[in-house]
Amino acid sequence: MIRYLILGVVQGATEFLPISSSGHLVLFQRWLHLDPPGVLLEALLHWGTLAAILVVFRSDILAILRSLTPRGTIEDRKEIGLLLAGTVPIVGVGLVLRTSIGGIFGSPVILGVSFLVTAALIVLSLAVRRTVERNRARFGDAVCIGIAQAASILPGLSRSGATIAVGRLAGLTPRGAARFSFLLAIPALLGAGILNLWDALRAGIPETSWLGLSLGVVASFLVGMLAIRTLLAILVRGRFWVFAVYCGVLGIVVLTGVAV
Repeated sequence: MIRYLILGVVQGATEFLPISSSGHLVLFQRWLHLDPPGVLLEALLHWGTLAAILVVFRSDILAILRSLTPRGTIEDRKEIGLLLAGTVPIVGVGLVLRTSIGGIFGSPVILGVSFLVTAALIVLSLAVRRTVERNRARFGDAVCIGIAQAASILPGLSRSGATIAVGRLAGLTPRGAARFSFLLAIPALLGAGILNLWDALRAGIPETSWLGLSLGVVASFLVGMLAIRTLLAILVRGRFWVFAVYCGVLGIVVLTGVAV
């Protein structure tokens, strides 16, 4: 039961804080000698964090859905196209690398370097100053942020860290970059959950603790909501740099073999 709780908390916190959920799941499995979560649990944890986004950004999501009706605004209607454009890269990368990505998760070098890349992207996004910033993404922004999301399939390269950093580099405000990043995560998390569930059904669902699975999902949902609100507050206060320090130190620790 503790295993499910730990994995749910780790998934909920690291999915949204820019410190890489996949990288931390690899480390926690090694540190605590936990078995891999399995495709069924992975699917449910993805949907737990997806539910957290739907709750926190419910007003934005409702506005986008309302844009499909005559009462909607053109700006919200355009955002649907931007989110679709940003989703294309992760779909392409996922289909191409889905069967071969497992070997990447076993490499400490890739893990450590990816943590350092996350730190570098955050530092770069803070170093570049813009006199004018936008709250909404444009087409070019959406494609670049989508490519960053696709690259974050690598363990250690944070999805939220990379997408928010690229959004800031593209000229979005901290809130605007985070907003687009989390909205873009919706189809990615939904798709990942569906694929993992499909794999679980094809392989045959083994005997498992449904109470433990439920505990993990609830933990990922509640911790995910807390993580999103925490990150938004940190961005507004201009303290995004703390995650660069964290990922930089962790990357060095992993590469020197201390943590693995």
